[in-house]
Amino acid sequence: MRGYSQALAGVASSAHSAVKKTSDETLIGLIVSGDKDAMRLLFARHNVRVFRFLRRFVDNEATAEDLLNEVFLEVWRSAGRFDARSQVSTWILGIARYKALSSLRQRSLDALDEDTYDTLEDPADDPEVSLQKAERSAQLQDCLKQLSTAHREVLDLIYYHEQSIEDVARIIGVPTGTVKTRAFHARKHIAELMAARGLEQASL
Repeated sequence: MRGYSQALAGVASSAHSAVKKTSDETLIGLIVSGDKDAMRLLFARHNVRVFRFLRRFVDNEATAEDLLNEVFLEVWRSAGRFDARSQVSTWILGIARYKALSSLRQRSLDALDEDTYDTLEDPADDPEVSLQKAERSAQLQDCLKQLSTAHREVLDLIYYHEQSIEDVARIIGVPTGTVKTRAFHARKHIAELMAARGLEQASL
């Protein structure tokens, strides 16, 4: 048993040494030629960091795990397109950001519907009050759908995915000032749309 443990330790040590000695750029070159061992080494080096990045944005561990697989599958398929204008780690995180943003967009409207209703609904409400809140929620969703994609995306990320202004800026690739401006105009537009329906502004 002791000999087996020592053998495992030796393999782990050798793998760790190989990871440290082989640059990311070299691994990418090997991956282009179909080297699966190089892909394993690249995954071993970056998977934890990429997973944390994904989980922070999608706020769901299972989704982050699925996206992690998609990210490294894309790395395998697209290694030949890596042009070395940035570090490999930055390139991988760019792929991860794209995957995370696509995931958020796909579930955005459904998540808004569920989250908004859950926020407004109180178990202690009587049926009439519950109906009024459900109607208000439906009105809010309709107003949100009337926003431009850029404005709706910002509100979605800030208020429903609880991302900071800085994180939103990184996700959508614009300056923080642009995010603040879009959020301001989106809230203003929502207030106008709600007022036109005779409703007070939602708590955005």
